[in-house]
Amino acid sequence: MTLTGERVAIVTGATGGIGLYTARGLARHGMRVVLVGRNPARAERARRFVAERSGADRVETALADFASLAAVRGLTETLLARHQRIDVLVNNAGLISPRFQLSADGYELSIAVNHLAPFLLTNLLLERLRQSAPARIVTVASQAHHGARLDIAQWTRPPDWTPLSAYGRSKLCNVLFTRTLARRLDAKEVTAACLHPGVVATAIGNRAGGLAGFGWRLAKPFLTGPEKGAATSLFLATVADPMPFHGAYVVGERIVEPDRAARDDRLGEELWRESARLVGL
Repeated sequence: MTLTGERVAIVTGATGGIGLYTARGLARHGMRVVLVGRNPARAERARRFVAERSGADRVETALADFASLAAVRGLTETLLARHQRIDVLVNNAGLISPRFQLSADGYELSIAVNHLAPFLLTNLLLERLRQSAPARIVTVASQAHHGARLDIAQWTRPPDWTPLSAYGRSKLCNVLFTRTLARRLDAKEVTAACLHPGVVATAIGNRAGGLAGFGWRLAKPFLTGPEKGAATSLFLATVADPMPFHGAYVVGERIVEPDRAARDDRLGEELWRESARLVGL
């Protein structure tokens, strides 16, 4: 188990892309970093990359498939058993599903992986984060939330499903979740913020399918690299005073007003209640 005085950061989706470089940056800041991924071989390669590129030896891995709420609960048990404190949680894992799929629990896959899994993980780790105060929760959202709409009555099996509409809906959930979470937290103990990382050249868009996926692959050489894409996550995880960013949606290092739907606090509370019911909290 981690010694009490050692700062610990958890980064989900850390085996590639933005998550990998976020983990490297946090290791360079002197934190013990836990890289969360699905695949053991990829996780070990990422661990070696972060250790070698940061010069840190306090880098470890933990495994979970975010398409399964049982796996998220197992991950939580592992993290709590290993670490007496958790100072930073970066909810970075996410996907664009190329076709309509259901998670292991029967929920539309983008909502399951991008929202319900981090919602459950955050809530299950929340007491340990409070005990480690001051702590931070950073959630990677996206400008893709603009224009998305959320009907709680059918959001886990939407009739109008497309890869990009499902992704945008899940990112709207990320912003609503952050704002609703912030209202439940004492910012002196734990702050919560979300962000748009930029349009980053990672593998996530390859799975968009159809014309969207084809367009992504064409544009990818001209997009921001994942190292630069990790900059805002790192900023929020390490900025000296995170209080001004509590509950905020951040682009670069600036607070930006999110889409109108993301500012609907009543919808945020409805989303929270239904998410808690679906994940069994």
